Amino acid sequence: MKILVLGGGGREHALVWKLKQSPRVEKIWCAPGNGGIAAEAECVAIDAGDVGAIVAFAEKVHTDLTVVGPELPLVNGLTDAFRRRNWPVVGPSQQAAQLEGSKIFSKEFLDRHGIPTAKMYGTYDSPKEAYEALNSVVWPLVIKANGLCAGKGVFLAPDFAAAKDFVQRAMEKDELGPGGKRILLEEALDGEELSFIILTDGKRYAPLVPTRDHKRVFDGNQGPNTGGMGAYSTDELLPDPLRETIRSAIVEPTLQGLAADGIPYQGFLYIGLMLTKSGPKVLEFNCRLGDPEAQAILARADFDWGEILSDVAAGRLDPSKLHWKHGASACVVLTSGGYPRKFESGKKIDGLTSLEQITGVKVLHAGTKLVGDTVVTNGGRVLGVTAAGKTLEAALASAYDAAAKIHFEGMHYRKDIGAHASELRAAGH
Repeated sequence: MKILVLGGGGREHALVWKLKQSPRVEKIWCAPGNGGIAAEAECVAIDAGDVGAIVAFAEKVHTDLTVVGPELPLVNGLTDAFRRRNWPVVGPSQQAAQLEGSKIFSKEFLDRHGIPTAKMYGTYDSPKEAYEALNSVVWPLVIKANGLCAGKGVFLAPDFAAAKDFVQRAMEKDELGPGGKRILLEEALDGEELSFIILTDGKRYAPLVPTRDHKRVFDGNQGPNTGGMGAYSTDELLPDPLRETIRSAIVEPTLQGLAADGIPYQGFLYIGLMLTKSGPKVLEFNCRLGDPEAQAILARADFDWGEILSDVAAGRLDPSKLHWKHGASACVVLTSGGYPRKFESGKKIDGLTSLEQITGVKVLHAGTKLVGDTVVTNGGRVLGVTAAGKTLEAALASAYDAAAKIHFEGMHYRKDIGAHASELRAAGH
């Protein structure tokens, strides 16, 4: 098989890494790729969101399968363009991708199908309406920009002043672009977050191993939200009774609701959950693998990704083929100094070659590029140092040992990825 992977982040490097291990895969292209992916696939300088250019490229090289990493190609209708030509592709349609592309669409879908979620106060098209609504809510409050905002469109407002500031920046100052033109207000939920991701061919589905992400930039969940500072996976995150509740109250009603609304869904579906005292509730949907959750998930995968994704595209997924390594995995994200705010790129990265031989550790590139033979930083999230182990403590120790060997100017990473898991275990959760 000749496979095209779309995207250029850590999630896409993880996909390329696993697809390359498949005996069925002879060639991988990645558009646009990055400095680490270039060592494992042929990088093509095409923007992943440029549907016309991607279609033209796939036609020229005769791809056997295309796997969509990020959300923009999905929202732009790339999979529809491929399916019209009967080309195998993994990813939901443009209509289905509204579950991620529009927070309002997603919320109305959840309410329509009676799927547990936070109570919505309302949706607002003008700042004036939004400011008025802030007078009759319970604090803290969650504000969501309707459209795609690269992980920066959700804000937990502690009080009126903070809420007003976010609304002003989104709706009046245009800081979030077109994605911030409409907003919704909803109640804040209390509990532990869990990322529950499934893979579906439109009829059958297979859950992937559970993961937990760390969104805040600093230790102790302090500082602004980011795209994700690290993730871990262990089966202990999901006791059997909770798994059954998520399946029966959330996953199956979601897939049945999509079918009832005439929206076929194929590909990855990421369900962001809050585990509240009254049970799991949906925080958000993403129409793709999470990032950095993908890195932690793929580190535990023990099956042929080329075969499975090809089966998904052909509508013949066999969930029993997805086998997982016991134990745990962890991904620690190394970022540019200043991220998620202003940061500088082009910093030389040292220490990568010393890690190539370490068993059980894989450095997945996110914001990097090659300048000659030198790998330099080229984004906010630069690398995802990923490790698997028999226990979560072992996986974390390997990832942090490896992270300590990497250096670039301004490098920052959280020192407490996965630490909360041992606190929860000690508390008997």
